[in-house]
Amino acid sequence: MPEPDPHLVKEETKDTGVPPTHIYSFRDPSSDDSPVEASTDGVWESGLPILIDMGTYQTRAGYATQEGPASIFPTIYSKYRDRKVNRSYSLIGQNAYYDTNSRSGMRSPFDGAFVSNWDGVELILDYTFSRLGVKSEGRVDNPVVMTEMLGCPAAQRKNFNELFFEAYNVQSLTYGIDSLFSYHYNGGSNGVVISSAHESTHVIPVLKGKGMLPLAKRINWGGRQSATYMQNLLNLKYPYFPTKITQPQAMCLVRDYCYVSKNYAQELADFLKYDGLENRERVVQAPFTENVAPEKTAEELRQIEERRKESGRRLQEQAAKMRLEKLVEKENNLEYYRQLQTRVDEAPKKDTKKILDREGFKDQAALTRVMNDLQRAIRKARKEDVGEDDTPAEPPSFPLLDIPDDQLDAEQIKEKRKQRLLKANYDARMRAKEEKQRELERQAEEELKNAEWRERDLDGWIAHHREERGKLVDSIKEKQRLKAQLQDRKSLASQNRMKNIAALMSDSGRSKRRRGGGAQDDDADDNFGADDNDWAVYQDLGNDSSGEEEEGKQKEIKRLEALLLEHDPNFTAEDTREAELDWRKSVVHLFLHGPRAFDPDSIEQQHRVVLNVERIRVPEVLFQPSIAGVDQASVTEIVDDLLLRRLDSETREREASTLVLQDIFLTGGQAHFKNFDERLQTDLQCVLPTGAPLKVRRARDPMLDAWRGMALFATTADRSKVFFTREQYLEMGPHYVFEHGFGNEFF
Repeated sequence: MPEPDPHLVKEETKDTGVPPTHIYSFRDPSSDDSPVEASTDGVWESGLPILIDMGTYQTRAGYATQEGPASIFPTIYSKYRDRKVNRSYSLIGQNAYYDTNSRSGMRSPFDGAFVSNWDGVELILDYTFSRLGVKSEGRVDNPVVMTEMLGCPAAQRKNFNELFFEAYNVQSLTYGIDSLFSYHYNGGSNGVVISSAHESTHVIPVLKGKGMLPLAKRINWGGRQSATYMQNLLNLKYPYFPTKITQPQAMCLVRDYCYVSKNYAQELADFLKYDGLENRERVVQAPFTENVAPEKTAEELRQIEERRKESGRRLQEQAAKMRLEKLVEKENNLEYYRQLQTRVDEAPKKDTKKILDREGFKDQAALTRVMNDLQRAIRKARKEDVGEDDTPAEPPSFPLLDIPDDQLDAEQIKEKRKQRLLKANYDARMRAKEEKQRELERQAEEELKNAEWRERDLDGWIAHHREERGKLVDSIKEKQRLKAQLQDRKSLASQNRMKNIAALMSDSGRSKRRRGGGAQDDDADDNFGADDNDWAVYQDLGNDSSGEEEEGKQKEIKRLEALLLEHDPNFTAEDTREAELDWRKSVVHLFLHGPRAFDPDSIEQQHRVVLNVERIRVPEVLFQPSIAGVDQASVTEIVDDLLLRRLDSETREREASTLVLQDIFLTGGQAHFKNFDERLQTDLQCVLPTGAPLKVRRARDPMLDAWRGMALFATTADRSKVFFTREQYLEMGPHYVFEHGFGNEFF
């Protein structure tokens, strides 16, 4: 696993209670942009076997006398044309990442596990022989050992034979299965080889050094599928991630940070617990460009803070002034409607309809509803702050209000209007003050009754307040759920909202005269507004109209919680709404951002990936393929079926299963997962008979031991029995196969 980038280790705030974040950088094969030059010198000599392990992920090539492959590169190629020099280029392996144009045209000669582009294979072989420094003219004057997939189709082997013998004119050629070569290099003779490679996972029993290929099984899951699975998990986890996570990057994430869990169910249940999560997760930082704001001096910061406070104070004053003006307007409207109600009551019955129609009301019930709504709004407004209490100790005088206009000049009439407005504001303030005083008296009386109830029946008082708090919390959660649904235009709530809008728009053309603040009831029989819940339709239409109501509920919840904290011994700070909303207790927050606060405005944190459950979920597919939608048996189930049911009967050898279970061998790229061998040992012990001599081991180098096994095979085997010469190719045809213990059987 790579070390964390020391330049990216950040000190977190002290209140998190966790150590500084260890941040790792995204790895990408394309990060090394330097081209690889072809080798012109080496250990080449005529007749020295060349070993080529051409996998779907990497190609490893070298000579049989070397300790390791001389050339390792990705099995990719790219063709592009440089318009500046008017030349076409073919770039192989790491060189394909050198230019932006070549990257866009990168491709693999494989489609899954099968070769689909033989021109690409020929380009890769040309590059391989060039890298190895082959100096023979017009041909490759060497034997070649080549790997092939388990159960390789005859047509694919035929094309390889034609390519090697016709295009390169090699001395001789043989094929083998990479996992069996790896087992051979690690000294195995009887066992079960589990090869989890880039494209698939194979289980092959081996007896007396020969692979029992008719009993071999394949699971369609390998490194490529693991990378795709990781990529899909991260795309679901971070749907708005600023940059695209490519498959090579996802492959590096799987290789560097994933491991096999010894007890998946238990570890998954405890993985997202807050305690110790910083040790279980891995934070990976994607490249980003940070906007550096110019630093300000202390004096500039002080001036900005003063301006902010002054701006806030002015806004509060303006808001209080507007609330006062609206309160005065509503009181004037209410007074007008009261006078209208008086005229309606005193007028003859035949004139009542005309008076109401002129004012925009259909009947007297509509007028009553409007007056009731205004009274509720006025009572609510009087409880709110309408400005600082600057009421003078002595009541102000307004002498011009009692003088008729005909006795005043123009300036005095103007002053009289001003005094009338000031008097209305003064009266509104006094009424609001009286209303607040009555509200305080009511609250004091309510508190006294509450205290008496608490003294008389504490359990009942606690149950009642808990129930009230629960109702308020449920109401807020329901509002939040509805708001989330409204953001989805396909949800039922969003569709109902659009129907409400359409219904209101269809009625908008039928407008009548009405006084400001009034309401019109077009249908006297529907009694809309009689129930307070009827007005929820307008809350559905406006995004922020329910903000005041929710704020009031939040205040009431805090008041109830304060009482419960004081008098309920079973209600603690951990039970409060604030504690429930604490991100430290949010599984979603811990899943997305880990045990630290998240700043949505931080560009750095927006480009950050937190790996937690993905670290064990991706490798777990080998043991539970169903979690990734793979309808196949797991590695454990296949080995169990092989050892207990099939091996002894189909090989007709006694104690064959006892021999092979003593050496369960892991190889291939995915065998590098930490705890893979221990988990397989534990799972197999659960299904095998008690006391079975089970042993699970891993290849010394799961990635390169296959090539080293090819070298051991090429230097120790009898070439006349395992190599297919050019003369035999011309005599027997391209379909002929030399069978040996490490290769496929002819079919």
